[in-house]
Amino acid sequence: MFSKSKINEPASKTGETEAPAAATSAPAAPKQTEYKASTPPKAKPPASVLSADLHVTGNMKTTGDIQVEGTVEGDIRAHLLTIGETATIKGEVVADDVVVNGRIVGRVRGLKVRLTSTARVEGDIIHKTIAIESGAHFEGSVQRQDDPLNPGAKTAPAAKANPAS
Repeated sequence: MFSKSKINEPASKTGETEAPAAATSAPAAPKQTEYKASTPPKAKPPASVLSADLHVTGNMKTTGDIQVEGTVEGDIRAHLLTIGETATIKGEVVADDVVVNGRIVGRVRGLKVRLTSTARVEGDIIHKTIAIESGAHFEGSVQRQDDPLNPGAKTAPAAKANPAS
């Protein structure tokens, strides 16, 4: 069957030939290639887009991302919420990340809230971190909370000076 003879070397000068390997030992198992079933990294699904000509009445809730270009009359809860320049939201917005390019009439709650220069917000903003670009229009109050996504969360404690005794 198979032998371990060296193909490129001439037979020994004494005229001896090598015995086949099958006679002296069991045949070697064929070399197997290991295939690891690797799972490709999970690609993050694209954001759901509500187009500019769409008008939604009602609440929306997702653990994914939403990009709103149209009009929504109702509350929105998402992981990442992007309000496009042509969008108008009338209701409460709650998301881990909120990027406002358009108009919101209502409360905004988010871990990270960003108002771009084209943003128009009429309502309170409750946040952990906030960024407001020059040119943004904002009417309401801003309040920092450690957990702004939880409606029952308390405001971050303010630093108090202890009077000397």
